[in-house]
Amino acid sequence: MRRIDHVFKKPGHKALIPYITVGYPDLDTTKKAALLLARGGADIIELGVPFSDPMADGTTIQESSFQALQNGITIKTCLELARILRKETEVPLVFMTYFNPVLKYGMDKFCLECQKVGVDGLIVPDLPPEEGSPLERAAVEHALDLIYLLAPTSTSERIKLVAKKTRGFIYLVSVAGVTGARTCLPANLATFINKVRKIAKQPLCVGFGISSTDQARQISKTADGIIIGSKLIQLMKSDPSLKSLKLFVQEIRNAMDS
Repeated sequence: MRRIDHVFKKPGHKALIPYITVGYPDLDTTKKAALLLARGGADIIELGVPFSDPMADGTTIQESSFQALQNGITIKTCLELARILRKETEVPLVFMTYFNPVLKYGMDKFCLECQKVGVDGLIVPDLPPEEGSPLERAAVEHALDLIYLLAPTSTSERIKLVAKKTRGFIYLVSVAGVTGARTCLPANLATFINKVRKIAKQPLCVGFGISSTDQARQISKTADGIIIGSKLIQLMKSDPSLKSLKLFVQEIRNAMDS
């Protein structure tokens, strides 16, 4: 059984999926944070591949991506970090990247090297499912789960298409917008989750805007997992010791388990 599939086979368990940008604030801190998250209850770790035009990301992750690029982070750096992390943890690793770097690197080459270093899946927010077949083929060949996104504005036809193509889980975007910590959840979020649930058989994980234990607890009632990114980047910026990050993740894990 694939590592991502195994996460969602635990009865009643909700998946905690933290996001961190590779190379922010530096590569060593990324490694420390990833291992801290793995030990602190993360079920899947999303590693952001820095890109110069992260169109789906808000200010916080844009800034982290910019700094990582300034630090010289490349796809090869990200692959090497994944290789190091895989030696120390069995928690599934997923790359969040944009399509242009993958295309430039070579889709088959990228997927092959992801498989070699122990990456389990890919999230490519600017790749529409209508145009994803070439990367899907490369991902399947190299045992990677290609994870598509759905937004509250997605039509039933788009939901059906994503349900047909996604492997691992479906990424539900909580709002029609970019990433970023928010103080409240959309009023129609549960309705959106239930709409997708009627069509898709894959686990449903919600991201964009989650920043508190109350939000995590609320979403866990209807979704199969939550994805948190911007809040974690903010904590890494404000407290380089990562103590605040560790405490926050433990609180989120406890809220989801309750």
